[in-house]
This record gives sequence, C-alpha cells and structure tokens, in this order.
Amino acid sequence: MNILVGCETSGVVRRAFAANGHDVWSVDLLPSEDGSNRHIIGDLRDHLRDGWDLLAVMHPPCTRLCNSGVRWLHVPPPGRTKEEMWADLDAAASFFSDCLNAPIPRVCVENPIMHSHARKRVRGWIKPQTVQPWWFGEAAFKATCLYLRGLSPLVATDRLVPPASGTAEHKAWSQVHRASPGPDRWKNRSRTYAGVARAMATQWAPAALQEAAE
Repeated sequence: MNILVGCETSGVVRRAFAANGHDVWSVDLLPSEDGSNRHIIGDLRDHLRDGWDLLAVMHPPCTRLCNSGVRWLHVPPPGRTKEEMWADLDAAASFFSDCLNAPIPRVCVENPIMHSHARKRVRGWIKPQTVQPWWFGEAAFKATCLYLRGLSPLVATDRLVPPASGTAEHKAWSQVHRASPGPDRWKNRSRTYAGVARAMATQWAPAALQEAAE
C-alpha cells in the first residue's frame, strides 16, 4: 500500500507501517526527528491527491479544536483577541475537514476530544473511536479520538490494568497530562505511542510482504 502519514515528525507511525513492507511517507511543516529521507517538509494539503491508499493524520493542529482549549474562545490569552481565536478555530476546522474528506479510500485523523463549536465546523463530522495507550501495552493515560473512514476501529492488543487513582503508579501513567512547561511540551504531549502505531499498522495494513508471498 502507498501510505501517507501527516503531521508527524517523530516517525513512529511511519516506521510502524514501513516495518510491514509498505511504501510510507510522512509530511509535516517541520523536519523529521529521525532524519529519514522518506519525510516531506511541507503542507500536508498539497499532497492529498497524490494517489495514496491510506492517510493517517496523527497530530493536526488541535489547540482550538479540543475541549482543553475551548476556554480561550471566550477569554483569550494575553495579547490575543476573541476575533483571532475564532479565526484560528475556523482555520483548524478547515484543515481537519480537508484531511477527513481527502480523496483517499482509507483515512484516520487523530484528535483529542473535540468541543461542540469545532464539531459544527468540521465538514462531514463523524463520531470517532476513543482509544487509550494502555489498550496496546503502553503504561499511560491519553484519551485519543480516531476519526475513521474506510477503516475498522482498532482492537486492543495488549490491554493493561490501570493503577488505582491516587497512587504513585497512577501519577506515572498520567505523564502526558503532567508534562512540564517548556518549548517541547506540545511535541512530547502529541507523540504517538509505539504500541498504538503497531496496532494501526497490523490491523489497517497487514504485512505487504507476507501477503505477496501468499
């Protein structure tokens, strides 16, 4: 399969699909962290009509779309106006819509839980599947919504037992939410867990080399 992984610089999802023998490229405005020559620096929307079989958009701009940022629409942060915040929301919803409705038969667009203002602005909004890293052997909490078109919901592969609330282990599992402030906080919070990426590659695009052999 020809697969495009959008809005990812870590290479985690790209490498997971590539390990199954697929032709995979990633694209983002920033360079790839792993220095891969299969990473395109540019606007994802410029590459949606290049004949892909599967599109996985892992971290589209979501600050204005997710529940955690809805407060800024009513009380903007210092130096910003309400008009600017709502304009940012419109731009983010437009980008999300372009990805969700791309001319590609199989599409996954990842996003945190979306607020009502965002849902109303997304063209062809569909109900997402919500997954957790601990479904796939990763000791972490991070509710992630997957908007799927032409793809089946992910099935848990290595479901762990979450620790009790208030324990030290529970705090450790909450590392995403407790990430320290800093210039790379957004990058660390958005990174896809390897277990989730492997499940995507295994369930949505079975090993191409194995299929060819059969």
